[in-house]
This record gives sequence, structure tokens and C-alpha cells, in this order.
Amino acid sequence: MRHELICSEPATPARLTLRSAPLPQPGSGEVLVRVQASSVNPIDVKRAAGYGRRLLGLKGAARFPLALGNDVAGLVVAVGADVTGIAAGQRVFGLLPTGRAGGAHATHVLVSEQLLRVAPEEADPAALAVLPYSFTTMWLALRSAGLKAANARGARVLVHGASGGLGSLALQQLRLWGSQVTAICAKGRREEARALGAQLTVERGPLAIASLPSDFDVVLNFANWDDDDVLASRLGPQALGQATTVHPLLANFDRLGWLGGMLATRRDRRCVQAAVVARAPRARYSWTLFKPDRAALDALALGVNLGRFRLPVGLAVPLTEAHAAFAHVAAGLSGRAVLLP
Repeated sequence: MRHELICSEPATPARLTLRSAPLPQPGSGEVLVRVQASSVNPIDVKRAAGYGRRLLGLKGAARFPLALGNDVAGLVVAVGADVTGIAAGQRVFGLLPTGRAGGAHATHVLVSEQLLRVAPEEADPAALAVLPYSFTTMWLALRSAGLKAANARGARVLVHGASGGLGSLALQQLRLWGSQVTAICAKGRREEARALGAQLTVERGPLAIASLPSDFDVVLNFANWDDDDVLASRLGPQALGQATTVHPLLANFDRLGWLGGMLATRRDRRCVQAAVVARAPRARYSWTLFKPDRAALDALALGVNLGRFRLPVGLAVPLTEAHAAFAHVAAGLSGRAVLLP
């Protein structure tokens, strides 16, 4: 039997229950994984309350009862036809896309072979399960801002929200690439950011952004949408770009409907884009949305095998105590939350 965590209806706190069903059989290109760990990300807590229902509904990912979770780490139970790189009994980690097929908060899940990577035998499943969604989103932000391994060495990068999961992973990746990183951190977290690779750190506050130089090649906003236009003022004239993961796209459509959401989104994006172009005419400006990315998973798998990427786990509980994991994330407590089916 398979047991799956379900949000029965949109609510805060999340209304969670378990349901059972027969084990599914993997189809062509699919892998059946017995889940050893899956993370609860901030987006899961928001979606449990109904966030993003209008736009995510277009992907079949907003109908309640709702199964959440994107990250998975576990053991391969069976593989479908045409699966060639993964075998039963192997340890794997990877991603489920956000869609109608369901989430990773379950005892068993079907995953496309393309979205799984073989895990080191000695790796802790909980430590693996907190990485794929956050790393992929961070990777997409780097790429959409124009930054990649070929041009990152020596690039001056400003990371806003360096104390969160995306920011922490960005510091680790940028250190590998040899970038010069300035990190805007939560209060009391400057030393942690330095340990992860930041050369200069400042604590978040009313004057933190304005106190920084205006010669950055790339700006990454993982912290607060309201800071996006001010962050644009820190770009240098030859900047590559700016990317944000905290844009109001989903919220605009939730709050204002289809027409109002479209108009508000266009206005919000154009406002900051104009500020970016005023500073750096050739710079990119991007709102980053999560989607599975094979190149990101390849980079993550390489880093995991070399012991280069990590996020702290603050709480690990069984599926039957999932309410505690959701509460941990909703309260913004330190460390990632993990479910252990």
C-alpha cells in the first residue's frame, strides 16, 4: 500500500490527513521510489492555504484535496520500460514537478527517470531531500540573470536573502565559480554567510541596500519583492542582470483575478525593469519560477557527490506528525523541515 499526505481544503494552519491506495506501477520512463525523506518548503505551506490557485490551476496543481511536495530522496522499488540509468535497489534523490500527478509527501512516488539522480550510498536522506527544489530554483535565478560558470569568475554578485535556503545555496555555488559575493543577511547571520563564501556581508535593515556600492554585475533577490526596485540601483552600467524569486505573480492573480492580475503583473514587472535598464541598458531582468531543470540536477548531483552543498535540517518528523513540519516552516524557524515516511 501507498500512503499519501493530503491537504483536505485550503486553510491556515494546513488541514492535513493521510490516505491510502494500492502501489502504482511505473510506466515507460518512470521509476517507483520508496520515499525515505521529503522536505516541506515555504511554497508548500502557502499552497496549503490556497496560494497560487488561479495560475497553478492551469497545471492541474490547485484542486483540493491536494498532495504537496517536490523533493524526494529514497530507494528505487521498480523501474518502467526504457529506464536505463537507474536500477531497483539504488538510492536516488530528485524532483517531482508541480502538477496534477501529485506530490512527494508520500511513502511511494512515481518519478520520471530524467528527474532523478543516483545518491551517494553514505548520504543522509534528510540532508538530500532539502536540496533539489531550492537548488533548482536558485540555479534558474542565476541563469536568468545571465550568470553561468563561463562568466562567473570574478563577477560581482549581490545576494539579498543570503540566510535563506536559496541564498545559502547561491553562496555555495558562487564560491565554486569564483564570484565576488556581497550578502545581505538576517540579523546575526553574517559569520554564517562568510563561511559559505561571501566576501562582504551586511545585516538586513532600512539602509542596508543603499549603503552598498552601485557596481554589481548581478543582483539576486531571494528576500523581499518590495526591495526589488532599490536593488536595481546597485547594478553597474555593464551589469548582466537581476533576478527575483519573490515576485508577486501568483499573488496578483489570486488577489485581482485574471484581468486585474495581468495588469498588475505587467505594471510591477515594467516598473522594476525600467529601473534595471536605467542603470544597465543591456541587463536582463527576470522573475524566476520553479520548474524541474536537468542541468540544475546534474550540477547538484556533482556537488552532492563532492560534499559541496548543504542546508541545515531543523526538524524531521514522520508523515503522521506532518502538522509539526508545516508549523515549523510557517513560523520561519531555523533549519529545513523534513518528512520521514
